[in-house]
Amino acid sequence: MSNEDFPQEEYKYSWNPSSSMLLQDFLTKFKPSMVQNDGSKPWIWVRGSENPKSSQDYAEAYAEASELLKKVTEKVESIKNDESIPTRSNKKTGAKSKKEVREQVQAEATEQLKEIAIKHGYVCGKWLIFAAADKVDQIWSAIAKSLVSGPLHATPAYLAKVSTSPQHETPNAQHLICVYLPDVYDKASVTEVMKLLLRNHGVNLSGVKSDLYTHIGIDSKHPSGVPSTVWKNTSILTEDEAKDLKNAFFAELNASKSLPKSEAAKATIVNASDCNDENTQSKDEVKPKPKPKPKLKRKMDDPFASEEEEDGTTKIVVGETKSKTKAKPKLKSKAAEDPFATDDEDNKIEQKIKRPAKLGTKRSQSPHGSDEGATNPKKKKVSKSD
Repeated sequence: MSNEDFPQEEYKYSWNPSSSMLLQDFLTKFKPSMVQNDGSKPWIWVRGSENPKSSQDYAEAYAEASELLKKVTEKVESIKNDESIPTRSNKKTGAKSKKEVREQVQAEATEQLKEIAIKHGYVCGKWLIFAAADKVDQIWSAIAKSLVSGPLHATPAYLAKVSTSPQHETPNAQHLICVYLPDVYDKASVTEVMKLLLRNHGVNLSGVKSDLYTHIGIDSKHPSGVPSTVWKNTSILTEDEAKDLKNAFFAELNASKSLPKSEAAKATIVNASDCNDENTQSKDEVKPKPKPKPKLKRKMDDPFASEEEEDGTTKIVVGETKSKTKAKPKLKSKAAEDPFATDDEDNKIEQKIKRPAKLGTKRSQSPHGSDEGATNPKKKKVSKSD
C-alpha cells in the first residue's frame, strides 16, 4: 500500500506537535522551493492534530476498491470497442452514445467506491491546492501555521503536506499542497475548510480527493475515466461565492501591505508638524522684540507721527520722536546757510517757525525787496486761503 498519505516514522521532513524543533524553525529550514526531490523526499509534512479515524485497518478497503476499479476499467474499454453502441445518441430510438454509457458506468463506480470507503471507515481525504513555485513557500508556511495554532486548527483539518521541488528544473512547475480531512463525505466539514482556505489564504483549490482513490491509483489520466475527486469546487460553493471569499482575502492582504507605508507617512507628517512647531516657536521668540502694541499707544501722544509707523519700523519712529523735535534747530542753520534748500518738509517746518522774524528783518533790511522777500508774501496769501 502506498504511503503517499502517511508520513513515515523518523522522516526528516515531517513535523508534529511533539517535535523537538519549533515549527517556525522547521518551516524556515525546509522550504519546498529549496528541498529537491531525489526520490527519497517527495513531501514535507506538518501535523496539527491526530486523525480521529486513523485506527482502522484499510487493507480490506484497498483490496475491495482495487478489484472494483479493475472491473470498471475493463467495462469502459469494452464500451469503447462495442460497435453496437453508437457514437451519437438517437432520440428517436432512445439509444445512448458511447459517452453517455461510459459516464453512467463511471458514476456507478463512484457510488460503489463511496460505499466501500464508508463500510471500512476509510473516508479520510484532502483538499488539493496548487501553488506556483515563486509563491509556494509563503502559502505553505501560512497554511502550516494555521493548521497548528491558527484558524485551520479549529476545523476538522488535521494534516498538511507540500510537494518538494523536482530534481531537474522544470519550467512553470507547480507545487501540490494537500490539507487533510477525516471524512471527505461529510459535506459540512468539507465546506467549512473550503471557506477558510479561500477567505484566509486565497488559494487555488482543485477539488477534494479521497485517500482511497490515491491508494488504488485513480488520477485524472486513469483509463477507467472515474473522476479523480469526490467533490468539485462548484459542488460545494458557487463560483461567485468562492470568488467573493478570495477577493475579500486579497483586499485585506493589499490593505495590510499598504499599512506600513501609511503609518510611515503619518509619522512623517507628525514629525514635520513638530518641526514646524519648533520653527514657529523660534520665530515667535524673535518677533516679540519690536513689541508694537505698547509703541502704538505712545504714537497717539505724538501728533507728528507718520503712517509709516504702522509697519515694522514703529519702534524706531516712535522712539526717536523727541529727538526729531530737538533736531529742528539744525534746520534753522540749514535754512540760513542754504535759502534754496529742496527739503520740502524741512522748509515748511522752518517757514512756520521763523516766518514772522524773517519778514520783519528782511523788510527793514531791504526796503526795495529781494527774491526771498518777494516770495514770502505770496506764501502768506496761500496760507490765508488754506
